[in-house]
Amino acid sequence: MSTPRPRVALFVTCLVDLYRPSVGFAALRLLEQAGCEVEVPHTQTCCGQPAFNTGDRATARDLARAVVDAFQGYDHVVAPSGSCAGMIAHHFPSLFDDDPGYRAKAESLAGRTHELVSFLVDVMGMERVAASYGDRVTYHDSCSGLREMGVKAQPRQLLGSVQGLTLAELADPEICCGFGGTFCVKYPEISTRMVTDKCRDIAATGAGTLLAGDLGCLLNMAGRLKREGSAVKVRHVAEVLAGMAAEVPPIGEGKGP
Repeated sequence: MSTPRPRVALFVTCLVDLYRPSVGFAALRLLEQAGCEVEVPHTQTCCGQPAFNTGDRATARDLARAVVDAFQGYDHVVAPSGSCAGMIAHHFPSLFDDDPGYRAKAESLAGRTHELVSFLVDVMGMERVAASYGDRVTYHDSCSGLREMGVKAQPRQLLGSVQGLTLAELADPEICCGFGGTFCVKYPEISTRMVTDKCRDIAATGAGTLLAGDLGCLLNMAGRLKREGSAVKVRHVAEVLAGMAAEVPPIGEGKGP
Protein backbone atom coordinates (compact mmCIF):
# COMPACT_ATOMS: atom_id res chain seq x y z
CA MET A 1 0.00 0.00 0.00
CA SER A 2 1.48 3.34 -1.04
CA THR A 3 2.07 6.11 1.50
CA PRO A 4 -0.04 9.23 0.87
CA ARG A 5 1.91 12.17 -0.46
CA PRO A 6 2.20 14.95 2.14
CA ARG A 7 0.12 18.00 1.29
CA VAL A 8 2.53 20.93 1.41
CA ALA A 9 1.78 24.63 1.11
CA LEU A 10 4.53 26.79 -0.35
CA PHE A 11 4.98 30.14 1.39
CA VAL A 12 6.53 32.08 -1.46
CA THR A 13 7.74 35.17 0.54
CA CYS A 14 7.52 38.80 -0.58
CA LEU A 15 11.07 39.11 -1.88
CA VAL A 16 10.78 35.96 -3.97
CA ASP A 17 7.46 37.10 -5.40
CA LEU A 18 8.70 40.60 -6.25
CA TYR A 19 12.38 40.12 -7.09
CA ARG A 20 13.20 36.47 -7.82
CA PRO A 21 10.20 34.29 -8.77
CA SER A 22 12.60 31.61 -10.03
CA VAL A 23 13.30 30.73 -6.39
CA GLY A 24 9.64 29.87 -5.92
CA PHE A 25 9.63 27.67 -9.01
CA ALA A 26 12.84 25.99 -7.84
CA ALA A 27 11.26 25.30 -4.45
CA LEU A 28 8.20 23.84 -6.16
CA ARG A 29 10.37 21.58 -8.32
CA LEU A 30 12.36 20.33 -5.34
CA LEU A 31 9.27 19.65 -3.24
CA GLU A 32 7.66 17.70 -6.05
CA GLN A 33 10.86 15.72 -6.58
CA ALA A 34 10.75 14.86 -2.87
CA GLY A 35 7.28 13.38 -3.32
CA CYS A 36 5.09 16.20 -2.03
CA GLU A 37 1.74 17.40 -3.29
CA VAL A 38 2.35 21.14 -3.44
CA GLU A 39 -0.13 24.01 -3.35
CA VAL A 40 0.45 27.77 -3.32
CA PRO A 41 -2.36 29.49 -1.40
CA HIS A 42 -3.40 32.56 -3.38
CA THR A 43 -4.47 34.53 -0.32
CA GLN A 44 -1.04 34.45 1.35
CA THR A 45 0.46 37.78 2.37
CA CYS A 46 3.66 39.09 3.92
CA CYS A 47 4.54 37.28 7.15
CA GLY A 48 4.73 40.65 8.90
CA GLN A 49 8.38 40.45 9.89
CA PRO A 50 9.32 44.03 8.82
CA ALA A 51 6.50 45.43 10.94
CA PHE A 52 7.38 43.12 13.83
CA ASN A 53 11.04 44.15 13.74
CA THR A 54 10.16 47.84 13.84
CA GLY A 55 7.79 47.44 16.79
CA ASP A 56 4.53 47.77 14.86
CA ARG A 57 2.82 44.81 16.51
CA ALA A 58 -0.65 45.84 15.35
CA THR A 59 0.31 45.56 11.67
CA ALA A 60 2.35 42.42 12.32
CA ARG A 61 -0.65 40.86 14.04
CA ASP A 62 -3.01 41.73 11.16
CA LEU A 63 -0.62 40.21 8.64
CA ALA A 64 -0.01 37.15 10.80
CA ARG A 65 -3.74 36.55 11.11
CA ALA A 66 -4.06 36.51 7.31
CA VAL A 67 -1.19 34.02 7.02
CA VAL A 68 -2.67 31.78 9.72
CA ASP A 69 -5.99 31.73 7.87
CA ALA A 70 -4.39 31.07 4.47
CA PHE A 71 -2.35 28.07 5.62
CA GLN A 72 -4.89 26.07 7.57
CA GLY A 73 -5.34 22.40 6.69
CA TYR A 74 -1.92 21.58 5.23
CA ASP A 75 0.41 18.89 6.52
CA HIS A 76 3.38 21.23 6.22
CA VAL A 77 4.15 24.82 5.28
CA VAL A 78 7.52 25.37 3.60
CA ALA A 79 9.34 28.63 2.81
CA PRO A 80 12.54 29.13 0.78
CA SER A 81 13.65 31.50 3.53
CA GLY A 82 14.82 30.82 7.06
CA SER A 83 13.85 34.39 7.94
CA CYS A 84 10.17 34.11 7.02
CA ALA A 85 9.96 30.55 8.31
CA GLY A 86 11.51 31.71 11.59
CA MET A 87 8.94 34.49 11.92
CA ILE A 88 6.06 32.07 11.55
CA ALA A 89 7.58 29.28 13.64
CA HIS A 90 8.89 31.37 16.54
CA HIS A 91 7.06 34.70 16.70
CA PHE A 92 3.50 34.24 15.46
CA PRO A 93 2.04 32.69 18.65
CA SER A 94 3.12 35.59 20.88
CA LEU A 95 1.20 38.03 18.68
CA PHE A 96 -2.04 36.41 19.86
CA ASP A 97 -1.46 36.21 23.61
CA ASP A 98 -4.83 37.88 24.21
CA ASP A 99 -6.68 35.70 21.70
CA PRO A 100 -6.55 32.02 22.77
CA GLY A 101 -8.33 30.80 19.65
CA TYR A 102 -5.91 32.37 17.22
CA ARG A 103 -2.95 31.58 19.42
CA ALA A 104 -3.84 27.89 19.15
CA LYS A 105 -4.06 28.22 15.38
CA ALA A 106 -0.74 30.07 15.27
CA GLU A 107 0.93 27.41 17.42
CA SER A 108 -0.36 24.69 15.11
CA LEU A 109 0.99 26.55 12.10
CA ALA A 110 4.32 27.17 13.85
CA GLY A 111 4.76 23.46 14.44
CA ARG A 112 4.16 22.67 10.76
CA THR A 113 6.39 25.38 9.27
CA HIS A 114 9.83 24.59 7.83
CA GLU A 115 12.67 26.16 5.89
CA LEU A 116 12.87 24.56 2.45
CA VAL A 117 16.21 22.72 2.50
CA SER A 118 15.87 21.52 6.08
CA PHE A 119 12.41 20.18 5.21
CA LEU A 120 13.77 18.28 2.22
CA VAL A 121 16.50 16.64 4.28
CA ASP A 122 15.05 16.33 7.79
CA VAL A 123 11.40 15.61 7.00
CA MET A 124 11.37 14.11 3.51
CA GLY A 125 14.69 12.28 3.86
CA MET A 126 16.18 13.63 0.64
CA GLU A 127 19.84 12.62 0.44
CA ARG A 128 20.83 13.87 -3.01
CA VAL A 129 19.61 15.83 -5.99
CA ALA A 130 19.86 15.20 -9.72
CA ALA A 131 21.55 18.48 -10.65
CA SER A 132 24.84 19.67 -12.03
CA TYR A 133 26.70 22.96 -11.58
CA GLY A 134 30.24 23.33 -12.82
CA ASP A 135 31.70 25.91 -10.50
CA ARG A 136 33.46 26.47 -7.20
CA VAL A 137 30.84 27.84 -4.78
CA THR A 138 30.74 29.20 -1.28
CA TYR A 139 27.75 29.20 1.10
CA HIS A 140 26.59 31.90 3.51
CA ASP A 141 24.61 30.81 6.58
CA SER A 142 21.81 33.33 6.97
CA CYS A 143 21.16 34.36 10.56
CA SER A 144 17.52 33.34 11.02
CA GLY A 145 17.89 30.10 9.11
CA LEU A 146 20.90 29.13 11.19
CA ARG A 147 19.83 30.34 14.62
CA GLU A 148 16.06 29.95 14.53
CA MET A 149 15.51 27.07 12.10
CA GLY A 150 18.68 25.00 12.56
CA VAL A 151 19.79 25.16 8.93
CA LYS A 152 23.47 24.32 8.65
CA ALA A 153 24.36 20.80 7.51
CA GLN A 154 21.33 20.26 5.26
CA PRO A 155 22.27 22.54 2.34
CA ARG A 156 25.84 21.27 2.45
CA GLN A 157 24.63 17.69 2.30
CA LEU A 158 22.58 18.30 -0.83
CA LEU A 159 25.21 20.52 -2.45
CA GLY A 160 27.64 17.65 -2.01
CA SER A 161 25.55 15.63 -4.45
CA VAL A 162 25.51 18.26 -7.21
CA GLN A 163 27.66 17.05 -10.09
CA GLY A 164 30.61 19.33 -10.89
CA LEU A 165 30.17 21.54 -7.82
CA THR A 166 33.04 22.23 -5.42
CA LEU A 167 32.24 23.82 -2.06
CA ALA A 168 34.76 26.25 -0.58
CA GLU A 169 33.79 27.32 2.93
CA LEU A 170 33.91 30.94 4.07
CA ALA A 171 36.25 31.69 6.95
CA ASP A 172 33.24 33.05 8.87
CA PRO A 173 30.12 31.58 7.24
CA GLU A 174 27.94 32.33 10.27
CA ILE A 175 28.70 36.07 10.49
CA CYS A 176 25.77 38.32 9.50
CA CYS A 177 25.99 39.94 6.06
CA GLY A 178 24.58 43.21 7.42
CA PHE A 179 21.13 42.98 5.83
CA GLY A 180 19.03 42.13 8.88
CA GLY A 181 15.77 43.28 7.29
CA THR A 182 15.14 46.79 8.59
CA PHE A 183 18.59 46.85 10.26
CA CYS A 184 20.24 47.93 7.01
CA VAL A 185 17.84 50.87 6.82
CA LYS A 186 18.24 51.91 10.45
CA TYR A 187 22.02 51.54 10.54
CA PRO A 188 23.32 51.90 6.96
CA GLU A 189 26.94 52.64 7.90
CA ILE A 190 27.20 49.57 10.11
CA SER A 191 25.41 47.45 7.53
CA THR A 192 27.75 48.59 4.76
CA ARG A 193 30.81 47.74 6.84
CA MET A 194 29.40 44.28 7.61
CA VAL A 195 28.62 43.44 3.99
CA THR A 196 32.02 44.79 2.90
CA ASP A 197 33.69 42.41 5.34
CA LYS A 198 31.50 39.59 4.05
CA CYS A 199 32.50 40.32 0.44
CA ARG A 200 36.15 40.19 1.45
CA ASP A 201 35.53 36.75 2.97
CA ILE A 202 33.77 35.64 -0.22
CA ALA A 203 36.68 36.77 -2.40
CA ALA A 204 39.15 34.89 -0.22
CA THR A 205 37.49 31.56 -1.03
CA GLY A 206 38.20 31.90 -4.75
CA ALA A 207 34.61 30.84 -5.43
CA GLY A 208 32.86 31.87 -8.61
CA THR A 209 29.39 31.60 -7.09
CA LEU A 210 27.88 32.65 -3.77
CA LEU A 211 24.87 30.70 -2.48
CA ALA A 212 22.53 31.21 0.48
CA GLY A 213 19.01 30.32 1.50
CA ASP A 214 17.60 33.81 2.15
CA LEU A 215 16.93 36.21 -0.69
CA GLY A 216 17.29 39.32 1.48
CA CYS A 217 20.87 38.37 2.32
CA LEU A 218 21.57 37.48 -1.29
CA LEU A 219 20.25 40.80 -2.62
CA ASN A 220 22.36 42.65 -0.07
CA MET A 221 25.56 40.77 -0.89
CA ALA A 222 24.92 40.81 -4.64
CA GLY A 223 24.50 44.58 -4.54
CA ARG A 224 27.77 45.10 -2.70
CA LEU A 225 29.67 42.67 -4.91
CA LYS A 226 28.42 44.53 -7.98
CA ARG A 227 29.51 47.89 -6.55
CA GLU A 228 32.96 46.46 -5.94
CA GLY A 229 33.19 45.17 -9.50
CA SER A 230 33.28 41.52 -8.45
CA ALA A 231 32.57 38.80 -11.00
CA VAL A 232 31.14 36.44 -8.37
CA LYS A 233 27.71 35.13 -9.37
CA VAL A 234 24.99 35.11 -6.70
CA ARG A 235 22.17 32.57 -6.54
CA HIS A 236 19.64 31.13 -4.14
CA VAL A 237 20.68 27.61 -3.18
CA ALA A 238 17.33 26.21 -4.35
CA GLU A 239 18.05 27.28 -7.93
CA VAL A 240 21.24 25.21 -8.00
CA LEU A 241 19.73 22.21 -6.21
CA ALA A 242 16.77 22.21 -8.62
CA GLY A 243 19.06 22.34 -11.66
CA MET A 244 17.68 25.71 -12.75
CA ALA A 245 20.91 27.72 -12.89
CA ALA A 246 21.01 27.55 -16.68
CA GLU A 247 17.44 28.82 -16.90
CA VAL A 248 17.86 32.14 -15.05
CA PRO A 249 20.69 34.69 -14.81
CA PRO A 250 22.45 35.26 -11.49
CA ILE A 251 20.93 37.79 -9.11
CA GLY A 252 21.57 41.32 -10.29
CA GLU A 253 22.34 40.35 -13.87
CA GLY A 254 20.02 40.89 -16.81
CA LYS A 255 19.08 38.34 -19.40
CA GLY A 256 21.30 40.01 -21.97
CA PRO A 257 20.60 40.52 -25.66
